[in-house]
Amino acid sequence: MQIMKMQLFRSFILLFILICLPFDLFADGLSVELDKKPDSTAQVIKPKRKPVFIEADLIHGYYEQEIEAVGKAQLSCGEVVISADRMKYFQATNDAEVASNVHIERSKDILEGTNLKLNLETEIGHLDQPRYHIKEGGGRGTGDLLLFEGKDHYRLKNGSYTTCPEGNDDWFIRAKDLQIDNDKQIGTARGVSIRFKDVPILYLPWMDFSFSGKRKSGMLAPIFGNTAKNGAEVAIPFYWNIAPNIDATVSARAMSKRGLMINNELRYLGKSLDGNLLIDVLPNDLVTNQTRYGLAFGHSQYLGNGWRGNLAYNRVSDDLFFRDIANNLAMTSTRNLLQQVETSYQGALGTGGTLSFTAMAQRFQTLQDPLALFISPYKRLPQLTMNAIKRNVAGMDLDLTSSWTNFSHPTLVDGKRLTFFPNVSVPLSNAYGYLTPKVGLHYTRYDLSSSAGSGEKTLDRALPIVSLDSGVVFERDMAVRGNHYVQTLEPRVFYVYIPYSNQNKLPNFDSAESDFSFAQMLIENRFSGNDRINDANQVTMALTSRLIEPDTGIERLRMAVGEQFRFDDRRVTLTSPQITSGRADLIAAISGRITSTISTDTNVQFDQNQLRSEKVRTGMSYQPELGKVVNLGYRFTRDILKQVDASVQWPFTVKLNGVARVNYSLHDDELLAGLAGFEYKSCCWALRLVLQQFTTATQRTSTALFLQLELNGLMGIGTNPLTVLEQNIPGYSRIN
Repeated sequence: MQIMKMQLFRSFILLFILICLPFDLFADGLSVELDKKPDSTAQVIKPKRKPVFIEADLIHGYYEQEIEAVGKAQLSCGEVVISADRMKYFQATNDAEVASNVHIERSKDILEGTNLKLNLETEIGHLDQPRYHIKEGGGRGTGDLLLFEGKDHYRLKNGSYTTCPEGNDDWFIRAKDLQIDNDKQIGTARGVSIRFKDVPILYLPWMDFSFSGKRKSGMLAPIFGNTAKNGAEVAIPFYWNIAPNIDATVSARAMSKRGLMINNELRYLGKSLDGNLLIDVLPNDLVTNQTRYGLAFGHSQYLGNGWRGNLAYNRVSDDLFFRDIANNLAMTSTRNLLQQVETSYQGALGTGGTLSFTAMAQRFQTLQDPLALFISPYKRLPQLTMNAIKRNVAGMDLDLTSSWTNFSHPTLVDGKRLTFFPNVSVPLSNAYGYLTPKVGLHYTRYDLSSSAGSGEKTLDRALPIVSLDSGVVFERDMAVRGNHYVQTLEPRVFYVYIPYSNQNKLPNFDSAESDFSFAQMLIENRFSGNDRINDANQVTMALTSRLIEPDTGIERLRMAVGEQFRFDDRRVTLTSPQITSGRADLIAAISGRITSTISTDTNVQFDQNQLRSEKVRTGMSYQPELGKVVNLGYRFTRDILKQVDASVQWPFTVKLNGVARVNYSLHDDELLAGLAGFEYKSCCWALRLVLQQFTTATQRTSTALFLQLELNGLMGIGTNPLTVLEQNIPGYSRIN
């Protein structure tokens, strides 16, 4: 009887506990299936609350109502950890309240302040006098009030934001309303004042920014500038992140002397295609009273089964568009704008062979300089090419190069040209040398729309081309200042024979004489294109030596010298004066790193008949570390060109860098391009001031001023000179 009473008592106590304890204590291991209808889908009720853990020196409270923690109190709920001297937790509502000295540690940020009230389930609440630090990107700031608006979202009233380290407020933005979205890693501000050295430098009604560096749609920083041709400028760009592989930038560019110009750029990238479209429109140029525009479109696409398509279309409204509106030398020196559509195929031709085919239509828009007119290139409407290579056929290599082109020109002789160049070579090689005899027949046929000075409209030419290329490679190990290298010695002999053929009656659609150089000595035809083929009975002797790192295979230094010996005088020439007799000039070249900090690329052409230099192309660079570089260059062509080019990026102090470049023509006693400025870098910002002047055409120059304040992790205010610096100073390094 006593045992039965005890069992009844225990059962009563257990039932009482089950009734009194909150249902949530069993939620982790409980699921209930609800069958609303016989055929309904089963549902699972999952727990809504995360477990809450509280630690402190002293914990007390009321059962199922509130818990108060005192002394080194810490509350943990999921990824949220709240620390304070004293806090309260209300079990029924899942609210946490802290009166002072609040520290909140989360996965993506750290928050501090006073008077916290936060619902741990909805993450909605508020924090007075907040201070926040975003872990991704290092952004931080303060505010009057922080409003929690759900997981990874909060809003600050009268908030600030900066990426400067703690204790440094060189720059910050102040916003009446600042939203932080840690999920998308963007900030959105309204009523914005951007302050630098506590001085407001820019006011914006609205802005958003990415504090992780990821792409996002929104307004970009305004761009300010000034040029002599266009006056004061301000551009307001908008970036549209259309898709992960598509984006666009639209900018309104206001110029005090020209008016309002709209700049547009669209970029896209796919698995088998990519492209870029730029459209610039100036509806009414205040200087010319005309609508001016520029268009550049490029598209490339793989069509499958070895086929590929390409499209390039470039056009401007007038000859002076780039010179008037562009602000860099690469654009202002543009003379011919390519307009071309092309499709090509490349595939296998049996074993060890390749077959390629190209169909192309091409023309140019020629931008003329009124003081230096020149002839525009021929149109190719169309051009068809086919090349075939077959290796190791009975020990021989077979090659075929062929083309058919319809050349068109409004003022010059035009017509159709067929070229056919089959050739066969026998490569003989072993571990230390090679010998390659080669023979081919170059056939060319012209069907002209008008006579080419001889009264004949149908012309042809057939020339055999014979060459013999040979070389030997010697190697040895050597040490230079404790560094081990493999040094090579590579003598090479190259013989070419092409009989003379009078080609004065043939038109010249695309041929020009290549500059005499070390590479040009070792090819069969010194003319580019197919309209001129030089006569040759000559041998070239060259000697190359290289220093190679044995562990990496990197070539550290290359030195070469070569000379061409002619057994017969040259007879095929173009209109420009050319050397036809005597020994060819001596070519010497050195390129690579002379030391770990000094590199060079130098070519010298020496006339042995007159004992004088004909051409010099030399450049030397000293770069002991990033941010320090000095470049010196000299270009000389007898009676034509004499230029010096010097550029530098060098620190005056730890934070202040100087940049400069001078490109001066000694032949014309004229500055072709000049640049000077400085860069100042701090821990969280950089200031760049650059003045540039360059020649855009005959007797025309352009001057541009670049001033940019870069706020790390936020924006760059002003006109960005980085592209200009990278183009003008080889080895230039960004300072922040």
